Amino acid sequence: MTTRIVWFKRDLRLHDHAALTFAAARGPVLCLYVIEPALWAAQDVANQHYQFLLESLLELDAALARRGGSLHVAVGDVVEILGELHRRLPFTDLYAHEETGNDISYQRDLAVGRWCRAHEVGWHESPQFGVVRRLSDRNKWQRHWEAHVAQACLPIPLLEFAACPLPPAVLPSFEALGLAPHDSPLRQRGGRRQAVAVLQSFLLDRSGQYRGGISSPLSAPTACSRLSPYLAFGSLSMREIVHATRKQLATMPATETRRKAGLTGFTSRLYWHCHFIQKLESEPELEFRNLHRGYDGLREDDWNQQHFDALVAGRTGWPLVDACVEMLRQTGWLNFRMRAMLVSVAAYPLWLHWRPVGLWLARQFLDYEPGIHWSQLQMQSGTTGINVPRIYNPIKQAHDHDPYGHFVRRWLPAMRKVPDAWLFEPWRMPPELQARYGVIVGYDIAMPLVELEQATRLAKQKLFGLRAQSAVLDGQAAIVEKHGSRRRGRDKTGSKTAGVMADDKEQLTLGF
Repeated sequence: MTTRIVWFKRDLRLHDHAALTFAAARGPVLCLYVIEPALWAAQDVANQHYQFLLESLLELDAALARRGGSLHVAVGDVVEILGELHRRLPFTDLYAHEETGNDISYQRDLAVGRWCRAHEVGWHESPQFGVVRRLSDRNKWQRHWEAHVAQACLPIPLLEFAACPLPPAVLPSFEALGLAPHDSPLRQRGGRRQAVAVLQSFLLDRSGQYRGGISSPLSAPTACSRLSPYLAFGSLSMREIVHATRKQLATMPATETRRKAGLTGFTSRLYWHCHFIQKLESEPELEFRNLHRGYDGLREDDWNQQHFDALVAGRTGWPLVDACVEMLRQTGWLNFRMRAMLVSVAAYPLWLHWRPVGLWLARQFLDYEPGIHWSQLQMQSGTTGINVPRIYNPIKQAHDHDPYGHFVRRWLPAMRKVPDAWLFEPWRMPPELQARYGVIVGYDIAMPLVELEQATRLAKQKLFGLRAQSAVLDGQAAIVEKHGSRRRGRDKTGSKTAGVMADDKEQLTLGF
């Protein structure tokens, strides 16, 4: 019988897996994953991503073994591996999911498509999220998303396996792939079982903290769903999370108001998750270039390596910022509000261009999802042209979200000696008090790189001065039409409304 190849990418599960289901209905399947050195040589990946991937692959292989098969892992260029497979085991069809990743994965998929056409192999791609390839009209997108998530989740199909003619691959070490050794020691672990456990704990318990708990870095680690890395690697499908959440909402008693409110807000963010990925699908260049080209040159010629190095080292001098960098280094995760604050500090008082900052943060975020990441880097940096920039003051954010300094003191041991009165502005502490508490500003903790209010004021002048120019204003309408949300709501009279608008600046959908 003819073999079908199921190529796993960022869809590391058997449940609700359209490509696997469609291939299995047509005969024996060979389940393939390719570790691609070219992809791992990119600037937006890190060892923590690779280790999470290996954990996920190990569990996926075990799930296939329980059904009499295995996951065949190859190492190399996908087109070359498909060619070798085809010579040894001619196959008629290749099944995979539609991936909206970085430019490297996009170009790789184009090359696979060309290879399939040249060898008369059917190339079948199934949607992974509610993202539409070659979307012609954004007005139809919300209906498409609702239709996608409303479909029944696909059960694991009955599987008949084909033997793989390729020899077993030796999995490369992170050193062989050129990855730095750092692996966030407190990060989440990969695999389907972990993903399901996290989903259940959120639906049945932690969702009660969601509303009101996701902004503070103190409460967010348990209040947030913590599902974003499992969505990024495909251990769970978007559809099964939506179904499980809506089912939980439908069966909860009316008295469960906090959990109901939390799950309702969470469902909204699942929608926005796909909304942002659609932007990169529709305009892949936003990974590299300002979405609004009228902002070209705003920061590019003012790069300050000293500012960037201090940010990466957690030595900006603003305690909440530096504590967030340290938490991110150790856990691979940070809640959405603190992510936005990090980008805001980089973009405004430090006046750093979003692209290098974005590459650094992509390596830090275990849940790095290119479609969301690059859209929101630009949104927070003010280069979309359609969003009012939210410029966060890191001192105010510290008082609002860490009023007793528990977060700062946890992640910055030197700050544990600093009294409350000086905790968020330690550079104001008199020298005699620094000596008394054994904390020398500029040594044990950094001095601020710039004077915050003055640097922020100058950044606003530059940004809003450009924003007010007629050429920039003229370009906004086309961007809103192509990328703006079509959100349905009610006006002050209670009548239903629908319109085209820029995205709500609060809708940050990584770390949710």
